[in-house]
Amino acid sequence: MRFSSICKIAALMAAAFASIPASALDADAGDYTALPAGTNLALLYYQHATRDELYANGSKVPGSNRLDSDVGILRGVHFMDIGGTIVDPQFLLPFGTLKAKDNLSALGDTSGVGDLILGATVWLLNNPKANTYVGVTPWVYAPTGSYDKNRALNLGENRWKYALQLGFITGLTDKLLLDLIGDVTWYGKNDDFGPTSATMKQRAMYEFQAYLRYQLTPTWDVRMGALHYSGGETEVNGVMQNDRTRTTKFTVGTAFFVTPKIQLMANYGQDGSVHNGLRENNRLNLRFLSVF
Repeated sequence: MRFSSICKIAALMAAAFASIPASALDADAGDYTALPAGTNLALLYYQHATRDELYANGSKVPGSNRLDSDVGILRGVHFMDIGGTIVDPQFLLPFGTLKAKDNLSALGDTSGVGDLILGATVWLLNNPKANTYVGVTPWVYAPTGSYDKNRALNLGENRWKYALQLGFITGLTDKLLLDLIGDVTWYGKNDDFGPTSATMKQRAMYEFQAYLRYQLTPTWDVRMGALHYSGGETEVNGVMQNDRTRTTKFTVGTAFFVTPKIQLMANYGQDGSVHNGLRENNRLNLRFLSVF
């Protein structure tokens, strides 16, 4: 594979895999539920995803272009009351492995720790009786993760990122709930991109998520959702890469409190359409949540 081709695919990976550690800002259904002040959450996520098709400007690139990822996230959340408003400062720390296969094998594989993510949701509306919540969350991604400019794949991004997310939950009936979430991510520059230490910039990425949850019992729900990403075109040394993201995903899953303070969640999903980058043909998300 020619160096220029590797750089082009590496730029596609930079755009696509900015979302791997925290899945852009993928939220789970129910994440924007405000809990009482003093509540703490410890969470552990695991995601296994496989990708077997590469797209460029809406056209499938010939050949077997595969990339697998196994990513975990440690997350801690604390709910507190500030002037009568619930706020939840939190951190997320991704870690895992990426492995390119078949026609993409020249990209190699990598493992390590992703960039530390810090955030705090502020609830503008908190009405548990009506199952209605509105929260806004600023996020900061610090360039603390594993990064090697000579690798096409990295868990860290060697750049700062900033995001703003708005979440809304409402009860449509006593048992059916709707979650709507939108966000925008802004990217700092990576001035050590690739073996030549090029400068990579990226335009803002927009995401919209919608979920329906049905409560089978007070402790067990089933859920389904759709996610859409748009934007994020990259620029390397002043040259636009024509790699704007336009991806739609679908997911189904369930969550169950096995005890009053421990919840298990499992989601399965895949991409419905991809304009640029790799198409996920399988994604399994597991989550362990402990309340204390």
